[in-house]
Amino acid sequence: MNDQAASLRRKLQHAKDKKAKTIAIVSGKGGVGKSNTALNMAIEIQERGKKVLVIDMDIGMGNIDILLGIYSKYTIVDMFNDFLPVHDIIEKGPKGLSYIAGGSGITQFFSLNDEKTNWFYNQYEQLVRMYDFIFFDLGAGASRENLYFTLASDECIVITTPEPTALTDAYGMIKHVINNRRNMPIRVLMNRCYKPIECTNKINQFKHIIKKFLEVDVQLLGMLPEDKSVGSAVIQQIPYILLYKKAPISKAIGKVVDQYLVHSDSDFTNKNVPSSFIQRIKQLMTKR
Repeated sequence: MNDQAASLRRKLQHAKDKKAKTIAIVSGKGGVGKSNTALNMAIEIQERGKKVLVIDMDIGMGNIDILLGIYSKYTIVDMFNDFLPVHDIIEKGPKGLSYIAGGSGITQFFSLNDEKTNWFYNQYEQLVRMYDFIFFDLGAGASRENLYFTLASDECIVITTPEPTALTDAYGMIKHVINNRRNMPIRVLMNRCYKPIECTNKINQFKHIIKKFLEVDVQLLGMLPEDKSVGSAVIQQIPYILLYKKAPISKAIGKVVDQYLVHSDSDFTNKNVPSSFIQRIKQLMTKR
């Protein structure tokens, strides 16, 4: 009995100490495959034995549930408006992945009264003890809502493509982030790479330009190939990592996750994080 009690105390202490890593998935412009990449990456991490939650925060364009082919009863907006417990709005996806569908009313987040914002804080504190990773799939560009949630996150992953307009907008997004939080950990993932050598050159040039003009280092997370399997999977509303496991894009996302988890385990622990997501978002809210 004493051993059982000690084991229970250890489990409860672990749950109390556990803190999910909050990651903002962003892009400078739309149409770069941000949400699809975030979803497939999250499923792959989930398959590695981690608990992952994806929160769709893409204002007016939320589509995680559409990509999964699942009807969502509630959205994150319902949590604010109706004071629903966060457990009630979490949906289950493939491989045990958890997700919360998006809603257009999230644009009102920064005008919510104290009662509603405090409800959000309380519910989010529960989430960080339930998961290992929480992905915020944010909308394209540097709107106030996107920027605040990005700055409050533990790190951000910027999705871009080799196209000049996508790279220019990705640079602009990174500049906004760095200007407001210089020590923000940033990783860059290049999607839709037709020619690996050309993409390698472009992503290295991109990193060099950021270093030269913004005077910060970003980590290159990897490259994902242009693959017709992606479009087919979207049409069938089944993530490509599940539908076409041997496709080049699926193998590539696996390598990206391998690299991400290695660096994530080595550079993030509860001990070296100076403040939490909730602490940072509260600070940002006071500066409105």
